Order: sequence, then C-alpha cells, then structure tokens
Amino acid sequence: MIKINKKFYYPSSTRKIIDGKRHYLVGDEKLPSVTSILKACESEEKKASLEAWKARVGEAEAERIKDNAASRGTLMHSILEGYMLDKPIVNLTPEGQQATKMAQIITDQGLKGRLDELWATECVLFYPEMYAGATDGVGIYEGKEAIIDFKQTNKPKRKEWIEDYYLQLAGYAIAHNQIYGTNIQFGIILMCSKDLLFQEFPVQGEEFRHYANEWWKKVAQYYKQKKEFQEVVDRAGM
Repeated sequence: MIKINKKFYYPSSTRKIIDGKRHYLVGDEKLPSVTSILKACESEEKKASLEAWKARVGEAEAERIKDNAASRGTLMHSILEGYMLDKPIVNLTPEGQQATKMAQIITDQGLKGRLDELWATECVLFYPEMYAGATDGVGIYEGKEAIIDFKQTNKPKRKEWIEDYYLQLAGYAIAHNQIYGTNIQFGIILMCSKDLLFQEFPVQGEEFRHYANEWWKKVAQYYKQKKEFQEVVDRAGM
C-alpha cells in the first residue's frame, strides 16, 4: 500500500471552454490549461505532420483512433488512481479489461516499490495569472519530490517525440513550487502501449531546467499571440 500524506491543500476547480480553449476556474481566476497553451503554440511542422496523418488514414478513421485512445486513457487513469488511493476500480467491459491490464503493468513496473509517498492524485496546480493544469500524481518518487504523469499510447514512443510531455511536467512542477514552496526538480512519465509495452521517461537536473525554460517560452508565446489576436479583434470592432 502506498503511503498517503495529505501534506498540502490543493484547490478545487472547474473546467470551462473559453474561446475554444480549456481553462481552469481557480478562485476568481480563469487560467488557460497547460495543454491548451501547448496546443496553441504548436509548430507548423507538427501541425503539418498531424494533417498528413489524417489525410493518410482518413478523417473518420483518425477520429475513431483518437476517440478510442482518449477513452482507454481515461479508464486507465481512473484505475491507476484507484490503486494509489487503495480504492480498486473494476471495469469488466472490453475497454475496461484492456485499460486494467495497462494500469497493472504501470503499477507493477512503475509504482510498486518506487512511489514512496503520495501527496495527491488528479490535483489541480496553478501559477497565479498564468496557467493551470491537473497532474496525475505528486509526492515522493524514489526518494525525490516528483511530478508523476501517466500516459497511454497506441505504439511505443521515442524520447524525441514527447517533448510536450516533458514541458507538461515542468509546468506542473513550477506551479507546485510557486504555490507550496517546494523544490521539485524531477518528473517521470509512466507509459503503457495498448500492446502492453511499458516505458518510463524521467527528467531531472540540467535537462529538467532546460524544459522549465522552454515552458516559460511557450507561456510567453501564448500570451503574445493572445494579445496580438485581441488587438486584431479590437481594430475590427468585433
């Protein structure tokens, strides 16, 4: 059983779509989500790659693959949260059985004997006036304060393909450090493919600081784009 230490108070929040982007309502603030910022700042190369994939498989198939992955990921996350809180979740649907197998692999290889202490799961973290997001776990992992994120994937990933995941970890850690006075400099992505292959992607030290700097660049880019868009709207009298 994982030791649970409710060391910090994490605020409740609601999600709302504003101008087509997910926001978190934290207190009186409406903050763009970490993933919304990353999506808004996608490179043209990444956008073109996604469009090329859709053209190759077809729009309908692309939507089916995306929806199945999202559903599988949601189920897997719920099962993992249940494990960490010692509140097992049983789902006997075909999708649930698949997600359970994936969650069990992450549990066996990524959590048991490695997650020393859990402070919170599925908690909202925010940086005042800047951004917010929900991380899958925060606590002590192999002796280090850590942000933990779970990912499902249709096929195994290479490190160079998942830069956005590292940026998410950095954004969550920065927010946690700002609000709670921690010094989290470590994050780990625990991933399982639908074919039950486990992967882990830790980030710390100089590499973590690199992604923290890159994250702030994304935040600056997002607000610059937002300001420029608003100026266009104002000039058009919309």
